[in-house]
Amino acid sequence: MRQNTERRTALTDAAIEVLARDGARGLTYRAVDTEAGVPPGTTSNYFRDRDQLLAEAGERVHIRLSAPAEVLADPRAEEPSTGRVTALLGDLMTRLTTRRSSYLALLELRLEANRRPELAAALTATMKESFEISVGFHEAAGLPGGRDEVLLLYLALTGLTVERLTLPEALAGYTDAQVVGLLVDRILPGE
Repeated sequence: MRQNTERRTALTDAAIEVLARDGARGLTYRAVDTEAGVPPGTTSNYFRDRDQLLAEAGERVHIRLSAPAEVLADPRAEEPSTGRVTALLGDLMTRLTTRRSSYLALLELRLEANRRPELAAALTATMKESFEISVGFHEAAGLPGGRDEVLLLYLALTGLTVERLTLPEALAGYTDAQVVGLLVDRILPGE
């Protein structure tokens, strides 16, 4: 297997774009090579099989969707408040909707995980880690609520994201900011 890290990342990013556009069935080495603009056979030199490509795409999606390092580095950078939670969730919704292909690829990976136990295990581990990072940040920042509230906000935002990316007109009467504000107001304890 080839070890050029930049090329591997570019191929994984191309795989994410293919997943978002064509679904898991469309994810072939040839499709990734074409998307990445590399010679035929390049992807097969970097990934031993499709399972490895899917697993690494799952890891990469979370990197592409995660908060900027400077936000995560200093949870106490701002005063804890429900307003800060609203702002953080608003930023997350912006990342999820502007990096549309990443989240759509994640949905495809979740569906594919139902047929591939190894992918399910890898995605589950990544999702659990991501959730624990969110809870840890929330607690370190001293934000209102705790683990249960982070869980509820996560589940609600997941649903909102699926609606926005798949059937955007279903919630046409509400902006993301309005929905995020409602979620925070209803889920977090008052200040």
